[in-house]
Amino acid sequence: MTAIVHAGPPATASPPPPTRRRWLPYLLLLPGGLWLLLFFVVPAVQLAGTSLYDRSGSLELGYSQTFSVGNYADAIATYWPHLVRSAVYAGIATVICLVLGYPLAYAIARKAGRWRNLMLVCVIAPFFTTFLVRTLAWKSILSDNGPVVGFFRSLPFFPDDFRLLATPAAVVCGLVYNFLPFMVLPLYASLERLDGRLLEAAGDLYAKPATTFRRVTLPLSMPGVIAGTLLTFIPAAGDYINAELLGTPNEYMIGNVIDSAFLVRLDYPQAAALSFLLMATILVLVFSYIRAAGTDEVV
Repeated sequence: MTAIVHAGPPATASPPPPTRRRWLPYLLLLPGGLWLLLFFVVPAVQLAGTSLYDRSGSLELGYSQTFSVGNYADAIATYWPHLVRSAVYAGIATVICLVLGYPLAYAIARKAGRWRNLMLVCVIAPFFTTFLVRTLAWKSILSDNGPVVGFFRSLPFFPDDFRLLATPAAVVCGLVYNFLPFMVLPLYASLERLDGRLLEAAGDLYAKPATTFRRVTLPLSMPGVIAGTLLTFIPAAGDYINAELLGTPNEYMIGNVIDSAFLVRLDYPQAAALSFLLMATILVLVFSYIRAAGTDEVV
């Protein structure tokens, strides 16, 4: 007589104890938190203390901590044009990047087909070359003997002494070129997730292409627009390489002043105060922009 053995339910792994489940997310955040603490929070606190030093000291004799906020007042009174210029240049470059990057990102996400990966590689290909080399290349392109200036001089309504290098236009062109991928990639990610059935439904409801874009595509891609503008504006506002190589002292941004204060004049208190002013200005502009945009997906 054969015995029939009933198999029980398959064995399953026992769930982790409640204590481990409660602490697991914090353990996963620990490496990144320690990194930010050591390399961002600690230097920021030290920089804040440096900005309150007495400027009458020196690197050799040392600075005395007086907790004076006069460094900030002096920095604003002396270098407010550079702060404004940085915000203006970065804002113009961000708008141009958005105008150029949105159609490109849309083409890659919705129209590229089997060429999508190749076009994405072309977008990020400039990152294979260092930031400095790319900017030096633009210095040659925009030089007085370069092809761009030669083309404009050949037109009848441009003077023979027309030039681009050492002008605000050259600095903005450098910013646009160097930070355009930071605009394209978030836009691509947002547009690639767009449900094509929504566009088809808009067409079925007799919406024109312009109306479909305004009422469907653009609102759904706003998280990418906001992320791209932030990723473009923030580094562009603190950049100093483009103004250094493509402009003159008349086009210097606040990053050039901070670089000179730290490395040339060795005025550490003023350099630290300028750094915090730049950080505060960017934070105010960014949070104002996010509040005005009315989206919570990027914060």
